[in-house]
Amino acid sequence: MRQRRVVITGLGLITSLATGVEENWSKMLAGECGIRPIQKFSPAINKTKIAAEVLDFNPEDWMPKKSVKRLDTFIHYALGAARQAWEMAGLPERLQEDSSYRAGCIMGVGMGGLDTIVENTLLLDKSGPGKIGPFFVPKLIANMAPGEIAMTYGLRGPNMALSTACAAGSHAIGEAFRYIRSGMTDLMVCGGAEAVINPLTLAGFNAARALSLNNEHPEKASRPFDKERDGFVMGEGSGVVILEDLDSALARGVKILAEVRGYGISCDAYHMTAPDPEGRGTIACMRMALASAGVRPEEVSYINAHGTSTGLNDMLETMAIKRVFAGHAYKLAVSSTKSMIGHMLGAAGGAEGVVTVLSLRDQILHPTVNYEHPDPDCDLDYVPNCKRPVQMDLALSNSFGFGGTNASLLFGVYK
Repeated sequence: MRQRRVVITGLGLITSLATGVEENWSKMLAGECGIRPIQKFSPAINKTKIAAEVLDFNPEDWMPKKSVKRLDTFIHYALGAARQAWEMAGLPERLQEDSSYRAGCIMGVGMGGLDTIVENTLLLDKSGPGKIGPFFVPKLIANMAPGEIAMTYGLRGPNMALSTACAAGSHAIGEAFRYIRSGMTDLMVCGGAEAVINPLTLAGFNAARALSLNNEHPEKASRPFDKERDGFVMGEGSGVVILEDLDSALARGVKILAEVRGYGISCDAYHMTAPDPEGRGTIACMRMALASAGVRPEEVSYINAHGTSTGLNDMLETMAIKRVFAGHAYKLAVSSTKSMIGHMLGAAGGAEGVVTVLSLRDQILHPTVNYEHPDPDCDLDYVPNCKRPVQMDLALSNSFGFGGTNASLLFGVYK
């Protein structure tokens, strides 16, 4: 069966920098940082007191008021980003039934409604089970993000949440790409959403020694590939893309932003949290993405790195890139969006997918901010501190997660 071409026609983005695609993009190109002291609660009991919180998002601007209280914040973000993407793609308010079974939604969610769990656990302890409301379970389960999106737009095809830790958003885009490419669907809403910045999550990541402790200078705390990096910074928000079969998009006359060319997926099968020291899963994943597109390594110009600002990840991702791309690795540009918006966990791949598409659309790269102290183990071109115009046709986006799960997406300029 002929493999169909899959194109991107809509984007949605909510991060600590802004609500909206173009608002985020202009700030990223300027190298602005959305990491600041935590404002949504008092972090006094936690070692880490900084995060990349979403502060300018009003859910009532994006969904009916009656929906706000019955939905967790991660679902708010998913609906907000999905609406942005849906409107950009010029789709009808709701699909007709004859086309609705050819359209679906896959969302990556790392932890689901953890805020709801924390809130209701405290309520149960204080007031007993009679105070737990009927929306408790629907608010916390991960698949309510794609479920609510499907109900909003009439998507009756495949609908699921993928919970693959920090690779979830990229896996969602990749699996949606496979559905359209194989002919199962014509349109997919996909990406990631996350909202778990709370004292419990901070305590857990602090116990794992994963978070930055640079509380005095939050804007400098996330410093991927820099020798003085000391851990990642938690972020939140959502990144959503609309994928369509090329023929369907052309028939609608919609503007095509980019094309999904390839997808790689693998597992390290090595350790609960640490990456494989030989980078075998990461290497296999990137090679699979290139092979699925029939692309040679030297054809790729840019990598939007997983780039978490942790010692092991940055070093091993650099090593894996050099193994896959050989001498061409030193001709690649590599940058980390997390340097400005922190690590959005299950939403990271969705947001970084959006950013990679924008880079191709505008032929410009955002910087890796806070890159000041070169690390001999991280010796590639990380686009330090300043945006850069480029000429490129292909860009790769990497996402890796706890449990050794890996995803690589290959995006291309539509021609």
